[in-house]
Amino acid sequence: MTLAQHIDLSTTIDITPEGSDYDTVRQVIEMLTLDYREQPSLETIAARLGQSPTQLQKVFTRWAGLSPKAFLQAVTLDHAKRLLGAEGMPLLEASLELGLSGPGRLHDLFVTHEAMSPGEWKAKGEGLTIRYGFHPSPFGIALVMVTDRGLAGLAFADSGREPEALADMTSRWPAATYVADQGGTAPYATRIFDPSQWSCDQPLRVVMIGTDFQLRVWEQLLRIPLGKAVTYSDIAMRIGQPTASRAVGAAVGRNPVSFVVPCHRAVGKSGALTGYHWGLTRKRAMLGWEAGQG
Repeated sequence: MTLAQHIDLSTTIDITPEGSDYDTVRQVIEMLTLDYREQPSLETIAARLGQSPTQLQKVFTRWAGLSPKAFLQAVTLDHAKRLLGAEGMPLLEASLELGLSGPGRLHDLFVTHEAMSPGEWKAKGEGLTIRYGFHPSPFGIALVMVTDRGLAGLAFADSGREPEALADMTSRWPAATYVADQGGTAPYATRIFDPSQWSCDQPLRVVMIGTDFQLRVWEQLLRIPLGKAVTYSDIAMRIGQPTASRAVGAAVGRNPVSFVVPCHRAVGKSGALTGYHWGLTRKRAMLGWEAGQG
């Protein structure tokens, strides 16, 4: 049986929320981050997308928690340069400090984690049963993967690309047994993407499966506050290997629990967003969504 055939038919349907809000917001974010020098107005953006300004404002604000104009301010380099010059802040941190970074901390609120032993990682998942399901999220379709011990994988895909995301994730633990379980993984998806369910009274347990080095890097990612960012070199310093920035970048890219273990908050030395395993536009979307949660 091929991987594509292994996916339950119900998961191959386009389950993006009605109205394709993510598509709309993705296009707006891409436009604002690429054309920030033009400072496009709401009317200009709406005209490019063939939508009314009022409807676009409602969709974007409902999704991100802030208006297109406020998001534009968060990513405008000209504004951020004032902070860069005066305080020497990293670029991303400077932009988020423009009144948009909130006090909330996702991981202080509801994430607890444990790491599997090196032996379990070396076994490539042998003896491990991983249940998975595809669910709508603010960032496209989310692939949620869980074990009896907690959340083990979180990936993202655009509609129609689910088999590729599943193939990517299953290749990390090729000896594991995979079971499609839409119903069993749904509560995880709800808790991850609904801030009203972030609670320290009922923490979300994350199980991290990787090498010793990767685990140390991923644990540092969990310490980055919501609305902030650190560089790969900062992480290298924190794990006691200051010359390992490139290896840190590779470990960040292999993080199997995207968003919850916030690899999207790691940036280049200049503050540039650099790459992201699930797409740079999706990384921008996550940062914008988090900016609206404060």
